[in-house]
Amino acid sequence: MSLFRKPIAFLLIGMTFFSCSKKETAFPDPLITNRDTTVNPAEDFFNYANNGWFKRNPILPTESSNGIMRTINDTINSQIKSICENSAKDESAAKGSNKQKIGDFYASGMDTIAIEKAGLSPLNAEIRKINEIKDISGLVNTMAHLQTVGAEPGFTFYISQDDKISTKYALFFGQGGLGMKQRDYYLDLDKRNVEIRSAYLAHLKTMMRAMGDEESVAVKNAATIMKLETELAKSSRKLEALRDPLANYNKLSVEKFNTITPDIDWKKVLPVLGIAKADSVIVGQPEFFKALNKTIKSYSVEEWKTYLKWSLVSAYAPYLTKAIEKENFKFYATTLNGVATQKSRWKRVVEQTDLSLGELIGQVYVADYMPKGVKEKLLEIGNNIRDVFASHIKKLDWMSEATKQKALYKLSKMVMKLGYPDKWKDMSQLSINRNSYCANVMNAYIWDYKFMINKYGKPVDRNEWIMQPQTYNAYYNPSNNEIVIPACNIIVPGYEGRMPDDAILYGIIGGSFFGHEITHGFDDQGSQYDEKGNLNNWWTPEDLKKFKAKTQLIVNQYNKFSVLGKHINGDATQGENIADLGGVIMGYEAFQKTAQFKDKEKISGLTPDQRYFLAYAYSWMINRRDESKINQIMTDVHSPEQFRINGPLSNIPEFHKAFNVKKGDKMYQPDSLRVVIW
Repeated sequence: MSLFRKPIAFLLIGMTFFSCSKKETAFPDPLITNRDTTVNPAEDFFNYANNGWFKRNPILPTESSNGIMRTINDTINSQIKSICENSAKDESAAKGSNKQKIGDFYASGMDTIAIEKAGLSPLNAEIRKINEIKDISGLVNTMAHLQTVGAEPGFTFYISQDDKISTKYALFFGQGGLGMKQRDYYLDLDKRNVEIRSAYLAHLKTMMRAMGDEESVAVKNAATIMKLETELAKSSRKLEALRDPLANYNKLSVEKFNTITPDIDWKKVLPVLGIAKADSVIVGQPEFFKALNKTIKSYSVEEWKTYLKWSLVSAYAPYLTKAIEKENFKFYATTLNGVATQKSRWKRVVEQTDLSLGELIGQVYVADYMPKGVKEKLLEIGNNIRDVFASHIKKLDWMSEATKQKALYKLSKMVMKLGYPDKWKDMSQLSINRNSYCANVMNAYIWDYKFMINKYGKPVDRNEWIMQPQTYNAYYNPSNNEIVIPACNIIVPGYEGRMPDDAILYGIIGGSFFGHEITHGFDDQGSQYDEKGNLNNWWTPEDLKKFKAKTQLIVNQYNKFSVLGKHINGDATQGENIADLGGVIMGYEAFQKTAQFKDKEKISGLTPDQRYFLAYAYSWMINRRDESKINQIMTDVHSPEQFRINGPLSNIPEFHKAFNVKKGDKMYQPDSLRVVIW
């Protein structure tokens, strides 16, 4: 799941969550006030449920979207701002303490005079390394070195659990090196992408000028970078092809990897990456590295130097001079996402401080802003959803008993990490001061990289969190067979200091979080991992064939949806679409066990069913700019929000009944096309 943001308070978790006993309330009911009753819910439930809010809250010129995620993240950022400012003001903070690091990092980001004066100097040491390259060997080693300091030229590298041996860490190499991130921006021939390529070329030239090139040299270097990246794009797999964990798992000995890239000696590259010795690596896309080897030889060392310098400066552009930062914003935010105006300085620096020092901020955040009982309440809801999922598995008419037992066993072993970690990471070796914002960002990245590298050869730490408690998001990790729900996900806008009714709790927290993430364990990807987190087929051939037939139905369904004339990629988004469908169904059935549902209690004139489905729609109340919608379709495995609502709900008979959806309505799916998986 990926969630986001406004001034609201946290729920009072110290009490037990009870259904709201009042039939009417003196408080405005978001489920009522968010609606646009001029829209027929049977035709477009997304806008029926949310367009009233959209009309009153237009997208700010500083944002690509607005909605529940922006509202909640604005509140979180305001709280983090207080943490940052209080830390920066505390002159007595001990050197090396969390408070000193948070305060100095934030202060360095707000010191625009020092940033302008420094220019590109924070990157001088790395630029010198690039300028000193003399041959292909030096080029490859420098390309690898830049991976350790925050740039990713040429390829991607990381350490994670071996997909087939989840008890061990492995080295992963994958395609990368694209300034526009996604291959289709370089290769698609539609009018919009042709225009984006033209804008990108102009962006490259402007950045070259900002880096010191004369006009004619900047034009030449921009063309070189564009041509080189296009070559890398041609050998990159499409978004949907990256979803197949087996096809992207190619375990090779280092010697075998060398045969794929005869001009790249990985035995010499690995120590540069921080790995003294390794027997094997996992190469996601071997054909990409064959093409990379060819590209290394087909461009001159000088041309590669230009590309490497561009990759470095682009990676750190938001932390450099105003001219570079503005140009970076112009292309990546305005051209690709339609955002006209930058956020205020404090917001940008707060977000980066949280991104770089989130583990330190999280400790203060939990102590200062989290009511007691968050973990317990989340666990209660999570267990209810898991029980419903188990009941569903037992009743499946398309799955054999043998596969059911394995599915139930995997579900029973699924770990739920809730709220915040029991043990925080030790960041005592990270050095932060007020001298240089860019240097602080780089130091934080280097610390994070070293933390990752130090895992190799050690036992897997299954207690590690990838998110902080102040991150409004959640995830399922197939290698650990775990779901992770950070503490701030308990927030429900509009319920400041009072309890939401169970329809809202189960529609948002139950369906969009727990139900969604648990279902990820059984989507097109998660279903390929066993209860221990290993990529291991636990299905009978007959059951797997039936499962793939059902997932193909959801692919077909979403392929028909389009935004601004561009169709959703049903293959690339199928995992999230499966999780959305499973989540809303599991949340609904868990809600059926509550007193509010059993008593058929109406609140604000809405039946329990109506409130539940409106609450689910509230969880995806997000309005995007047109540019952001297109960018999302091209680069994101999540469907646009309107189809995260309209898509799954169109398959649910209880929704049809609650809002009088009939045959012929857009929100109606006939039995022959209705998708039912879990």
